[in-house]
Amino acid sequence: MQKTFILVLLLFAHAFTAIAQTVKRPNIIFLLTDDHRWDALGAMGNKIIRTPHLDALAKRGILYTNAHVTTAICMVSRASLLSGQYMSRHGINDFNTDFKSEALSETYPALLKNAGYNIGFIGKFGIGVKNQPDTLFDYWAAKKEGQPQYELVNQSGHTIHHTDSVGKDIAQFLDRFAGRDAPFCLSVSFKAPHELDGNPPKYPIQARFKGLYENADIPDPLTAAPQYWDSLPAFFRTDQNIGRDRWKPLLSTPELRRQTTRDYYRLITGVDEVVGNMVTQLENLKIDDNTLIIFMGDNGFSLGEHGLEGKWFGFEESIRVPLIISGGALPANMRGRTSGQLALNIDIAPTILAFAGIAVPKAIQGYDLLAVEQKMATPRKDFFYEHTYLGSPRLPKVEGVVSPGLKYMRYTEHGYEELYDTTKDPHETTNLAQRSSEKGRLEKMRKRYEVLKKEVK
Repeated sequence: MQKTFILVLLLFAHAFTAIAQTVKRPNIIFLLTDDHRWDALGAMGNKIIRTPHLDALAKRGILYTNAHVTTAICMVSRASLLSGQYMSRHGINDFNTDFKSEALSETYPALLKNAGYNIGFIGKFGIGVKNQPDTLFDYWAAKKEGQPQYELVNQSGHTIHHTDSVGKDIAQFLDRFAGRDAPFCLSVSFKAPHELDGNPPKYPIQARFKGLYENADIPDPLTAAPQYWDSLPAFFRTDQNIGRDRWKPLLSTPELRRQTTRDYYRLITGVDEVVGNMVTQLENLKIDDNTLIIFMGDNGFSLGEHGLEGKWFGFEESIRVPLIISGGALPANMRGRTSGQLALNIDIAPTILAFAGIAVPKAIQGYDLLAVEQKMATPRKDFFYEHTYLGSPRLPKVEGVVSPGLKYMRYTEHGYEELYDTTKDPHETTNLAQRSSEKGRLEKMRKRYEVLKKEVK
């Protein structure tokens, strides 16, 4: 009897071990580009840019066509990505503030590490400078600086482009951590296609891409016409506005606009090349089928729309970004689809945690995007937008509500309101806030603004 009991226990133990070996926890890779507008991707309908590897990820995953950020500036958006929180809650609103230790412990990398994951970070961290959390990570390849250079000198004394350096670090990380008993989560942050700050700002590209797009016909955006800048309020329409200041050397003539757009596209194609190499390596290491890949931009970017260069404000070019969830670990019934759900940067952390089987902290304000795709959660109907860094005249502070088809923005220092019907007017050419016929919709959005402003804290 005793021998039979022991034999049964051994059989149960063997079965449990077999199940544990079969059900592996997924590897997760999160890829982030800097200043990447939503339509600068072949999969999003851009007929000029070449992004074959990102397009392939979109084809075998989920392509989100309605993804936005809650604040369009790098340090705030990156803090929101890591924490799953609006700026009003995480409180990081300048380039010098670091995560406090308690807040850092509830970011998705820290929670994954506590759950047994090996975690890595490569590229531009972008939050704080002196106290970046390099000791938290098992692999760290980021300089402690707010904005990295494009041309780096490697250990051999040779110059290497930042994008290529990120690619080499990805390869090294995968070689080191693939095949281990513990799964990994790698967060990768490209500098591209962000401009190189300076006077004037520049777009340093890899030499091999210099001829790319040279003969491409780059059309002028509709709202690049002078009347759209002229229609903006006086407090905004000043040469002290950073968006206008940077517009002058890069976008103020059709020739400059075409050259800048070509270089912007070239930098994105460089990122695409790295992504292709990474996917090939995953396949060669035979871990592709157990790896989730998420790709997103940290904020959008105006290439002359409304007479501006950059992000910051509530225009669609500024706040809308590309988003792809793909990889072999994504369930087969969720691949090859396009999703119109209103997805946000604050949704990345809870989506990653939920996919890894880790409880999502109550302080997180985003939600699991894949749960919505599986109809296990209700999609959001709108979101709060906030940008309060610096203030007028350099960057007028703006808050508002974005919903499918209707957008409300309030410049809080001046009490100036904007209302755009983005279904009928996707380029945001006509501010409806002053029209008596729009009083009902305006009042509805004002009330929703007051509700959301309180909820995000």
